[in-house]
Amino acid sequence: MAYGVKIAKGDAYKRAAAKRRHIRIRKRISGTPERPRLVVTRTNRGITAQVIDDIAGHTLASASTLDASIRGGEGDKSAQAKKVGSLVAERAKAAGVEAVVFDRGGKQYAGRIAALADAAREAGLKF
Repeated sequence: MAYGVKIAKGDAYKRAAAKRRHIRIRKRISGTPERPRLVVTRTNRGITAQVIDDIAGHTLASASTLDASIRGGEGDKSAQAKKVGSLVAERAKAAGVEAVVFDRGGKQYAGRIAALADAAREAGLKF
């Protein structure tokens, strides 16, 4: 099944390109009860991570820079992404999740995305 994304100009073109990349990734990646999907959503202001079981359609754990424990904290955005990664890993482990499939959401695996993934790995989540 082909998915079309409208071609646009300027910043809208970048969003459309990211949407195409995410659709391409999601064709191959799906979360199961044994190995749910860790999806990362990055914006200019914050970052969100969710552990999702796609078969049941449930979010098992989530963390964001909007959480009270992280909001207004010290450090740059990469430091906040590391905090989000370790927090989502702790919450996923508490929910009984040991291993996940990483979904970078069409974004490049660098910077804040990589910092979040590394922190989640250090906290004991397997990719």
